[in-house]
Amino acid sequence: MLLAAKRTTRIAAPATHLAGICILGFLTLLTSIPAAAATATTTFTVTATVQATCLVSATGLAFGTYTGAVASSTSTVSVTCTNTTPYNVGFSAGLATGATVTTRKMTGPASALLSYGLYSNAGYTTNWGLTIGTDTVAGTGNGSAQAITVYGQAAAGQYVAPGAYSDTITVTVTY
Repeated sequence: MLLAAKRTTRIAAPATHLAGICILGFLTLLTSIPAAAATATTTFTVTATVQATCLVSATGLAFGTYTGAVASSTSTVSVTCTNTTPYNVGFSAGLATGATVTTRKMTGPASALLSYGLYSNAGYTTNWGLTIGTDTVAGTGNGSAQAITVYGQAAAGQYVAPGAYSDTITVTVTY
């Protein structure tokens, strides 16, 4: 029995093919080496100018049913001003004919008037008006809402026409 000999044939790669493989390997090696990076830096200024500002809001003041006896109630004015901003809170006379900051009046049926006062203290002795340094309330903003109580009182002995009475007060914050 004859056995056939197994023959292995090698094909030689062309020299240019081998050179290309070597170059690719070298390039791969170069790209994996970190390059020495150069940097440059600078700075810039960030600025802002904060303008003094204030916001104001208020709750209504309701005396309820007036029976001829003294009626008292409170309201809250909230003032929010930028930090360290000084302010003054003043109140208008209201809308009724003949009203002043010391003699405010609510208007009712047939233009009937019911007098009342607004005060900055619970004893109802410090009238709240519009003149800075005289009858306003001063404060300094802290960036948060600051609640200020308004004390209202309708004097006894006013026997006016029955019905609904109202007035509108303008709150002015001067800063």
